[in-house]
Amino acid sequence: MGAFGDFSRINTNIQALDALRRFQLTNQNLGDRQLRLATGKRINRAEDDSAGFHIAKKLEARVRGQAQALANIGDAKSMLTVAEGSLGTIMEILQTMKEKVVQAANDTMGTDERTAIKNQLDALSAEIDEIVGDTTFNGTSLFSASAQTSFTFQVNAEQGDTFSVTLATLSASNLSVAIGDLTVASAASAGATLARIDTAITTIANVLANIGDSQKRLTFKQDALSTAITNYEAARSRIEDADFAKEQMEIVKLQILQQTGIASLAQANSGPQAILQLLQ
Repeated sequence: MGAFGDFSRINTNIQALDALRRFQLTNQNLGDRQLRLATGKRINRAEDDSAGFHIAKKLEARVRGQAQALANIGDAKSMLTVAEGSLGTIMEILQTMKEKVVQAANDTMGTDERTAIKNQLDALSAEIDEIVGDTTFNGTSLFSASAQTSFTFQVNAEQGDTFSVTLATLSASNLSVAIGDLTVASAASAGATLARIDTAITTIANVLANIGDSQKRLTFKQDALSTAITNYEAARSRIEDADFAKEQMEIVKLQILQQTGIASLAQANSGPQAILQLLQ
């Protein structure tokens, strides 16, 4: 409620002061509404809604963290795809080895033919080690010949929201297909080599299957995270974003009040002039 002035006391125009205060409040409210339309946000300062500001900023921080976690998952899948590609090539090499060893296991092969097959097998074995050494992601080796390599990915916005993948120890020696393991001097020795290669193929197939399982789990996490980001953004939007229809409606009302405020202030300023009639 505003103060009520007496027109017979003209030194202080209470009606004008009250009209001015109301006019200033209308202008301030109108400015706030116009700012909301300009920014698209209902809360532009903490004073607009301190509780809502607090909640909205926490939601925003979580969404931004989740967006980065989503990018992390994409990087993790890319890294595993690189590993999968190298393992696929090694699988092709092992299958080629098997073809050659099956060929050498036949007694129709002579010494020269077995020597040629042995040379090819040695070259393929060396290539496996080169592929393992060249398989890197952002400068990090994905496979090691001496120990399993483990990787931990941050897959959500909170501490402890991680996902770990362990890749197998890998080399031609670990697969028992090193140069010294590949003997095809006779049908019998070729048969023993064939068994080693079959075991190596099984090992690589298992590693590929494990990588596939990890990729599938990352895909599920990716889908769940995308849904969570959408839901959290919706919650933040309901708190922080402006309702344009409502704001525009309020602006129209305030513009009318602004005009009536100017008229009221003008009338209040002219009111004390009536006291002049007492002096005539």
